[in-house]
Amino acid sequence: MAVIGDEDTVTGFLLAGVGHIDERQRANYLIVGERTTESEIADAFKAFTTQRDDIAVVLITQVVADRIRFLVEAHARAIPSVLEIPDKENPYRPEADSVLARVSHLLGGEGGA
Repeated sequence: MAVIGDEDTVTGFLLAGVGHIDERQRANYLIVGERTTESEIADAFKAFTTQRDDIAVVLITQVVADRIRFLVEAHARAIPSVLEIPDKENPYRPEADSVLARVSHLLGGEGGA
């Protein structure tokens, strides 16, 4: 599992035991702050979804996913699965969740929740 999000969200998952640093000293999380660039977020997302075979699920807060929406929507592989989660400051917006939109479309919906 990998986590990309604000400090509180990532810290919560780390305290729950999700954090890991592999033998190459690569962490399975990215804490996104005010100074984190879209490029840094995109690089971490690409690494977690294409370069790591030890990650089956990528959790990303919706606010951060919005910053790299083009990459999140382009991700079509089943593994690793990308799940958008809310953070403590922002409620979950199902209409913005690309995975939920795909599921809705597959079930005959109009592409939204």
